Amino acid sequence: MRFRSVYPGWPVATGCFLGVFVMFGLSYSFGVFLTPIQQDLDLARSGVSLIFSLQTGVVYVAAAALGIAADRFGVRRMLAFGMIAFLAGVVLTVVVRSFAAFLIAYGVVTAVGLSAIYVVSYATVPRWFERRRGLATGLATSGLGVGMFAIPPAAEVLIRLLGWREALLFIAICATAGLVVATLLIRDSPAGLESDVDLSGEFPDGYAEMEPFDRASYRAELWAIATSRRFRFVFAGWIGVYATMYVVFVHLVAHAGELGVGKRAGVIALAVIGVTTGFARIAVGWLSDRVGRFRTFLACSAAMAAATLALPAVDSRIGLLAFAVAFGAAYGGNGALLSPLTADLFGRANPNAVFGLVSLSFAVSGVLAPWGAGLIYDLQGSYTLAFLLAGAIGLVGSGLVWLSGMQPAAAR
Repeated sequence: MRFRSVYPGWPVATGCFLGVFVMFGLSYSFGVFLTPIQQDLDLARSGVSLIFSLQTGVVYVAAAALGIAADRFGVRRMLAFGMIAFLAGVVLTVVVRSFAAFLIAYGVVTAVGLSAIYVVSYATVPRWFERRRGLATGLATSGLGVGMFAIPPAAEVLIRLLGWREALLFIAICATAGLVVATLLIRDSPAGLESDVDLSGEFPDGYAEMEPFDRASYRAELWAIATSRRFRFVFAGWIGVYATMYVVFVHLVAHAGELGVGKRAGVIALAVIGVTTGFARIAVGWLSDRVGRFRTFLACSAAMAAATLALPAVDSRIGLLAFAVAFGAAYGGNGALLSPLTADLFGRANPNAVFGLVSLSFAVSGVLAPWGAGLIYDLQGSYTLAFLLAGAIGLVGSGLVWLSGMQPAAAR
């Protein structure tokens, strides 16, 4: 087999797939751990939701700084750092006994590790692809769907057999093995490749190497992007769009139990979302390269909101599965285009830093949405209002993203 005939961006995309698998497979399996942790620590629903909210906030706040560090020191070093911090945080999590210590171990230390994995896994692929950017990123980010399909059901079985602490540690050790492989596969960019590697098929207009790192120009460019009107619309829009995602992923399992269809049905629904989003990321990523990435992102974002608005009407296992397919397909198409859309709107230079900055929007929705949904449940004994509010906010967010496309690009 002639390995040189394989475009070197594909091994990078494979490494990013593994990173996405670990990051989101672990993060979005929290709904399975929610009830055991709540019972172990004797917390209210809003209290245990705060753990996930804190972790999410730290992941995306740290992403802004870690993105800059990845551009400066390289993605391989940053991924190795994330792997070590992630495993250390999980080890601390399984040994602590107080709520405050749990918040620090899982909500902060583990989150910093996941943040580094997230930035590298999402922002690296667009540097290696131009013509097939949507497809490549869809393949890489389909790791989210595979992780959601594999990890929550495995976690449920392991919790039942071992307890939630031992189950979490076992999953983390297996995940770390995958991250070791990812670290070996990932590279920064095509710059410096051997002269016999043909990049013209992926970059028809030629590949422009990034200029050497210059602190002053780097800061000036980031500032121009971060203060642009386009960036502000994207940032605000993403806050609304992903409120739906966080409410659904954290509370769907508990909601299924409240409906009377059983929490197992909620776990299965999460797995179905994972399978659907995995296939959708590849299919929609490929399609978006042909029909337009921006309009595809908008359509998928609005569909996520519409599905969330319809969730209170679901009252059966069949309905829950139908919701899972609809939401998973919409979220898959949306998620496949996160980093390509960022590159399309703000350019390919300094991708880790720019993606980290715009990802601060996830911190806002990730902190407020799950906690708010938990609080609404504590006050009303139902998730109906929480899902309706999340869906409405998602539609507003989709509109703001649409408005971003009408704004001028930042001066470069």
